[in-house]
Amino acid sequence: MNEVGGQQPHYPDLAGKVALVTGGSRGIGAATCRALAANGVKVAVNGRDRAAVDAVVAGIVAAGGTAVAAPGDVTDEGAVRGIHDTVEHELGPVEVLAAFAGGQGAPAPTTELGADRWRAVIESDLTSVYLTVTAFLPGMIGRGGGSIITMSSTAGRRPSGANAAYAAAKAGVVMLTGHLANEVGRHGVRVNCLAPSAVLNDRMRRFMSAGQLEELAAAYPLGRIGRPDDVAQAVLYLASDASSWVTGVTLDLTGGRVIA
Repeated sequence: MNEVGGQQPHYPDLAGKVALVTGGSRGIGAATCRALAANGVKVAVNGRDRAAVDAVVAGIVAAGGTAVAAPGDVTDEGAVRGIHDTVEHELGPVEVLAAFAGGQGAPAPTTELGADRWRAVIESDLTSVYLTVTAFLPGMIGRGGGSIITMSSTAGRRPSGANAAYAAAKAGVVMLTGHLANEVGRHGVRVNCLAPSAVLNDRMRRFMSAGQLEELAAAYPLGRIGRPDDVAQAVLYLASDASSWVTGVTLDLTGGRVIA
């Protein structure tokens, strides 16, 4: 299901478009890259680990898709400008932007966070989104269209076990998304947000026993933990013309854990 040409939802209007996925080297980001490529999208894969980025690119290309590596630190404004220039030179103007880099949510008492960690988490999970979006948004406005998809978290929707800086950053992503959607809708650019709860990843597999994973799954009304593909398939919808009248939305992907 993860590979190009596998059993994926099919959105014909996506074929031939160009997408950049930040944080695309692992987990949700990598699943998103593969899902987009399976729909004929030319994908630029971003991450800080060049080997991991190259592995995702190689898998997509081997399965018949089009992908290029766009490594770099998206908390660095100069690096983001370089990513922009590389992607548009190699693939063309970006029409789908998935700003997913981040993920510094490890629990910590607020009084023990310290100013340095607070700033680092805000940079990783909020400033990175701002820098990425503002690098690519002018081109989308000039062309009269585009789809931007940001990544929040259940931690940004309600109090949780994540650290306070992460919660504040992810809540900031939700507000940034809504603000941008209101600001740029008249230019044909749509901006939406995803807010997943627990999604199975390598860290969970390493540090949680099978019993602990089963206990966590039982806490969800749908009876299971999320999978990266659950999020990737929501990306396909928000990137496609199927959601052409959807903007400013935060979609809670929580197996029923968050019910508005």
